[in-house]
Order: sequence, then structure tokens, then C-alpha cells
Amino acid sequence: MTAVGARATAPRTGAPARRPGEARAVRQLVDDLRALGVREGETLLVQSSLRALGPVADGAHGVVKALTAALGADGTLVVYTATPENSLTSPAYRAATAGLTPAELELFHDRMPAWDAATTPASPTMGRLAEEVRLLPGALRSPHPQTSFTAYGPAARALTAVHPLASHLGEGSPAHRLYLAGARCLAIGVPVWCCTPLHLLEYWQPELPPQRYSCVVRTPDGGRKWERFTGVRLEDAHFPAMGRELERGLPDLRRGTVGDADCFLLPIRGAVDLAANWFPNRPI
Repeated sequence: MTAVGARATAPRTGAPARRPGEARAVRQLVDDLRALGVREGETLLVQSSLRALGPVADGAHGVVKALTAALGADGTLVVYTATPENSLTSPAYRAATAGLTPAELELFHDRMPAWDAATTPASPTMGRLAEEVRLLPGALRSPHPQTSFTAYGPAARALTAVHPLASHLGEGSPAHRLYLAGARCLAIGVPVWCCTPLHLLEYWQPELPPQRYSCVVRTPDGGRKWERFTGVRLEDAHFPAMGRELERGLPDLRRGTVGDADCFLLPIRGAVDLAANWFPNRPI
């Protein structure tokens, strides 16, 4: 494992000196990604805080260029392009509608934009990188109106073509296919527990708490309708403690620095399996 790098402006070996505040070149980010262990030809889910990277030439698009260069023509870049604002059960919805009168709530529902896979942006809570990848020519997005993934590269269609409504992040979803494919997750400037496929373990428990979901979607004729379905109630209160367990005991967890950001590179299958073993006996 590599050690978490300090946040410093000192150049890495062989890198040109950089003045404080000067944007990093894309090539420098590629070098950082390679040093961390990103491999050509792999499938990589990236979840990130671009602010943590520091200034990068060409901004978010420059980061995408660095990631695709590090992965090469045979690699596939994956991001989580979820839209929690489109759900009547999400924390984002509850915060936006707190205190509204019945009439105001009805108006709010009427104004909620209908979800469309081709045009609806990723939620701002997913980070700017997710939207930049979604906009890449040739990128493909899974057809779930709340928990979509977008992929770019040779494995994109296989990862995103099917996404059952009732399985946000469970069996048959892109999260599950990333697990089956032996993909890895790169967490840039965010905690290791931000790896979204970790929710898979909740679908593997003997008791699955159900929840009724509703969201507004675009119809083929340009209209709108409410999509209602029952799925598993997902929780994330245990994720920070789970992250500490992963940092202590996950084999092949790599830590390093990309730009100014502290990063984790982890095998999704290994992380989910370890977390699934920990979950039933976790401290409550």
C-alpha cells in the first residue's frame, strides 16, 4: 500500500516545479493516477470531489481527459449520475419541501422536472465530474430515474443497459455488474465509504425493509408521469463506521495522492464482501 500523501505543492520526482495556485497539467494527473495504481484496460468507478484536486488545466474536463488517458482505449470510466431530487423519499426532497402547505407542495410536485436519461443532468450532489462524463459523446446511462450510472468505454453497454426499478443498487443493477466484473473504485478527495456499490450488502440481508418510491419521468411523447414502485429501503448511517473497517482490513486497498487530493483505490468485490461480513455484527 502507498501512504496517504501530504497536501503540498512540492513537485513529485521528475515533475516540473509548480507555482502556488498554478493549474496542474493533465499529464501530471495521469502520472499521479498511474502511481496510485490505476491500470490501462480496467473498469473504474470514480467518485470525487474536484475541489480537493486543486486547480487543473481545463477544469473538470481536464480531469476526465486524465482519467480516460490513464485507462486507455480498452478501459471503461464509470460515474454515479443519480438524481435524488427526483424522488419523493430522498433527504433532498424532504429538505426542499419542509414546511410547505398542501397547496405549495402540490405546486412543487407539478414543477418537478420529469427525468429523462438523455437530458436530465446528474445531481449537483454527485459532483461535477459525474456530469462531465455523462456529457461525453458515446457515454451511456442506465435507465433508472433515481440511481443511474453512466459509463464511457468498451464495457459501457454491458454495465448500463439494464437497471431494474426495484433494484436501485442491488442485484441486476450497474452496482452489481461492477461487482461481478471485478471493477475497482477510485475515491478522489472523498472517504472510502463513498463507494456506492457498498449498498449491495443491504440487499443480501435476510430481512429487506421495503419502501415505496415515487418519481416523475418523461414519457416517449414528451409528457410526464409518476413512476411508483416498491424497493429496498437503503440506509447510510453505518457507512462511516464501515469505512473505518475497510481502512483497517481491506486487502489491496491503495492510498495515495492525485493532485492535492487524498485518494483511495479499492476493489469493489473485496470491499463489498468484507463489509457484508462486518454488517450483521456491527456496533449499533
